[in-house]
Amino acid sequence: MNEAKIRFSSEKLYVSTELMRAIAHPLRLKILEYIDQNDRIKVNSIYGHLQIEQSLTSQHLKILKTAGVVSAMKEGKFMFYSINYPIIDRVNNAMINFLKAEKPIGKA
Repeated sequence: MNEAKIRFSSEKLYVSTELMRAIAHPLRLKILEYIDQNDRIKVNSIYGHLQIEQSLTSQHLKILKTAGVVSAMKEGKFMFYSINYPIIDRVNNAMINFLKAEKPIGKA
């Protein structure tokens, strides 16, 4: 019997999938761009600037936070969001490395 040529870590695959899913949505990309332009921003500024409902903004921020893409900090009655740049850098580097690969996965 031949040994498997490809092995996946279920845990790493799940984390990677959640990260990609979190940042692959057009509205979440707009949210990330707006946070990036402001370093640290209140949630009401996000939905006010992007002209979207507060509840929709919160849903998308929750996905980004769960994936580790953004950090949230409560100060008084306000919630501030900032980008977790080390995570973004890891995702970006992984995509660059994948696109630079000499052979696509599964090709001999």
